[in-house]
Amino acid sequence: MVDEKSFADISSFQTYLFNTGDNFKAYEMLGSERIDIDGKKCWRFSVWAPNALAVRVAGEKNGWTGEGRELQKIGTTGIWYGVFDDVEEGEMYKYSIDAQDGETYLRSDPYARQCEMRPGTASVTRASRPYKWSDKRHMNARGKKDSIKSPMNIYEVHAGSWRIHDDGSFYNYKELADELVPYVKEMGYTHIELMPLMEYPFDGSWGYQVTGYFAATSRYGTPDDLKYFVNKCHKENISVIMDWVPAHFPRDAHGLRMFDGTPNYEYADPRMGEHKDWGTMVFDYSKSEVISFLTSSAYFWVNEYHIDGLRVDAVSSMLYRDYSRNDGEWLPNKYGGNGNLEAVDFFHKLNKIMGTEFPGVLMIAEESTAWPKVTVPPDDGGLGFHFKWNMGWMNDSLRYVSMDPYFRAGAHNLLTFVTMYAYSENFILPLSHDEVVHGKASLIGKMFGDHDLKFPEYRTFLGYYMSMSGKKLMFMGGEMGQFLEWRFDDQLEWNILGLEQHQKLRQYVRDLNAFYLENPAMWELDQDGHGFEWINGDDKDNSVYSYIRRGTKKKDEVIVVANFSSQDIPVYEMGVPEYESYEVVIHSNSTKYGGTRRIGKKTYKARKIPMNGKDYSLKLFLDANSVMYLKKKEKTGGKNKSK
Repeated sequence: MVDEKSFADISSFQTYLFNTGDNFKAYEMLGSERIDIDGKKCWRFSVWAPNALAVRVAGEKNGWTGEGRELQKIGTTGIWYGVFDDVEEGEMYKYSIDAQDGETYLRSDPYARQCEMRPGTASVTRASRPYKWSDKRHMNARGKKDSIKSPMNIYEVHAGSWRIHDDGSFYNYKELADELVPYVKEMGYTHIELMPLMEYPFDGSWGYQVTGYFAATSRYGTPDDLKYFVNKCHKENISVIMDWVPAHFPRDAHGLRMFDGTPNYEYADPRMGEHKDWGTMVFDYSKSEVISFLTSSAYFWVNEYHIDGLRVDAVSSMLYRDYSRNDGEWLPNKYGGNGNLEAVDFFHKLNKIMGTEFPGVLMIAEESTAWPKVTVPPDDGGLGFHFKWNMGWMNDSLRYVSMDPYFRAGAHNLLTFVTMYAYSENFILPLSHDEVVHGKASLIGKMFGDHDLKFPEYRTFLGYYMSMSGKKLMFMGGEMGQFLEWRFDDQLEWNILGLEQHQKLRQYVRDLNAFYLENPAMWELDQDGHGFEWINGDDKDNSVYSYIRRGTKKKDEVIVVANFSSQDIPVYEMGVPEYESYEVVIHSNSTKYGGTRRIGKKTYKARKIPMNGKDYSLKLFLDANSVMYLKKKEKTGGKNKSK
């Protein structure tokens, strides 16, 4: 054991912050890094293993024994450190750890920047070097953007199955950049959300069982290749969100579990430290060094890879001590409750750090319960996220559209209930990967009816979805109506675009996306009750919903009418706010989208007949299974004076 002052590139202040849970740049002092000592290029290795008896750097050069590369412990910090001049970049290594139980364990480096391609599990030395970014305009704009009042239409992607090569191999990061980014741009999405790209051993976990919290998975290329992808997105004004998993980690022998022979990263008591349903371990949020590890990981991805947001996975499992546990299988907190107070403190710290260091970067919670104030700042008693997924809306709406239209009158409130709580949090409406696996059916497959009937049902649902309050997220494949459930080991059904129905459906989604982006009423007041008003939310007998979407300018108003019944309604009367002509700007039953309505744009003139609490009304023809958007018609010979 030696004093901290003996170590050239690690200061006592850094280790102090690490041991107090306040070092959110711990990756700068831990892991492997190339350093210069007296003009000589060397490699520094450092790892936190507080209860180890000895730690060595094992690799091919010493037969994976660690002989000749022994590390020394830095005081009482729990950190082991060593510098060697016979290491090359790209060399594989692990830590050989002598534990107090008499065993020696080989562990991957928790702070490694690169990992061996699976099924290998070694860490790989990689020197830090600047990347030549060309996204300055995007980065400058990001810090000034008010995401609450901006459009957000997210395309969720699993990098390994969007497309694959004919031989079954993955597209690499650069190939995805050159094909996925133009596709997303053409389709009109504003963000790409990537399922986890931190290194993980098991393909079937989809990336949610992470072992390398600082390493981009080698499945798809190098760290610089991933930076190329992000840079390409930014040059096309597409923001990049990454899924991040601080809730749990796998039990793999090379990973974090019992890292030095004792529970370093996980809770020691299995009633806190294990997720039996998932077969994974739970991070110990009461340990300062674990907090430094996790906050550093979040900081790293945003700082080093220019990521625009983190979608934090499985937040509910972190907040509740009894999550997915029976009586007797969990421990109450100090007040006798089921809340995990340490996890709450972690979120406070994490979101304060990210908000201070990276203005404009989004923190998004996948949180499915009624935990209060998830998107309220920590100083106001909240967790500090910017958005949370609205799982209640998703479950209710998908349940509704799966019903026989004959029975929808009795479930009318499934589509209206959301407006009772829509402004209690900043919500994203998620149609995510979780809803198209495990026998749940694809999105279009959830719709009621036979194959052909599902298309108009799906178009109606999508028109309703895109016009409701809340930001948007759709998993890949939903835009073209893939009928097969998502398979992580195969690509999307691109061949279905050879069929006219699917071509036209994708065109419909493209046009919905374009309309959404171009019309502030669809997003500007998402979190303001003034941005949404029911015209008639109670017409259960017809299964019709009508409402107004508003922006900050009156001229931007959009009226939405959705008929979820299987019957045409030749005469449908509903109130409107002004004595104007209203023009159909989107109709889901248009022939260009695969429907039966052949006429082009149609204009409806308001009548001076009060209805639904409005001074005026329209008489409409509603096609079965259809949605239409209407806007006040531009006046010829002059500007529309409504503001």
